[in-house]
Amino acid sequence: MQVAVPMPTTSIPTVSITLPCPAKLNLFLHITGRRSDGYHDLQTAFQLLDYGDEITIEVNDSDKVSVTAPIAGLAQVDNLIYRAAHMLKSYTGTDMGAHITLDKQLPIGGGIGGGSSDAASTLLGLNHLWQTHLPIDTLAEIGRQLGADIPVFVHGYSAWAEGIGEKLTPLELEEKYYLVLAPQCHISTAEIFCHKDLTRDTLAITVAAFLERGGKNDCQPLVESLFPQVKDAVKWLSRYSQAQLTGTGACVFASFSSKEAAQAVFAEIPEHLSGFIAKGVNQSSLHKCLAKI
Repeated sequence: MQVAVPMPTTSIPTVSITLPCPAKLNLFLHITGRRSDGYHDLQTAFQLLDYGDEITIEVNDSDKVSVTAPIAGLAQVDNLIYRAAHMLKSYTGTDMGAHITLDKQLPIGGGIGGGSSDAASTLLGLNHLWQTHLPIDTLAEIGRQLGADIPVFVHGYSAWAEGIGEKLTPLELEEKYYLVLAPQCHISTAEIFCHKDLTRDTLAITVAAFLERGGKNDCQPLVESLFPQVKDAVKWLSRYSQAQLTGTGACVFASFSSKEAAQAVFAEIPEHLSGFIAKGVNQSSLHKCLAKI
């Protein structure tokens, strides 16, 4: 008599890692034209920071992705973390799953890349844990389909950017300390880029010209006219150091020669403003973290 022996089930243990999702600043933002597809040609310098959100990824064999994120009114399927994970799953055909928890520190709609950085850390983290082994350029292209700022976080270095922000050249920038203020308003990137009063004809400059003379943010006059909270924050911070809008806002920033100098100003900020101090870095803390795993 033969006895049927059940086949062993294959399952993977739950593996959990926590990864940083660093913020960025646009040290300048020139809009040089509008494309036929509705996007804008631009030039900018991305400065990565040593401060940001965090995600914890728990990998499992459920073949499903779920996300816990403290963002009011945002459905899971609309979260960039969820969308990035599903795009990677679809591209690679993996049958593995994951639960991702977001520790949100960066303001939404602040122009400092919070959602884009969260998505980039998701792509890189899952590519490692799911062992899908996609090269970084492929991950950056997957990210680009979700947002123009995602590639800079995937590549993980401060960079000069052109095109719609996806053509990246590494930049070695002075690692200054920045005080970043977050006015109490949410600014839609789409609203700013679609606005009839946005400047769209700034002449292109070279990297050398930027490093020598700096640049401006073409979105700043429009954002200040639409959001007086931003204008007031720029005015207040400019009392201590030249203040500027990052991206399409709402955050404004200024650089300082030392952490102590930034802290002294931070101690004086008005009660209606929040913010943080961060160091500008040339290599992402995300990549440093993954290199240790």
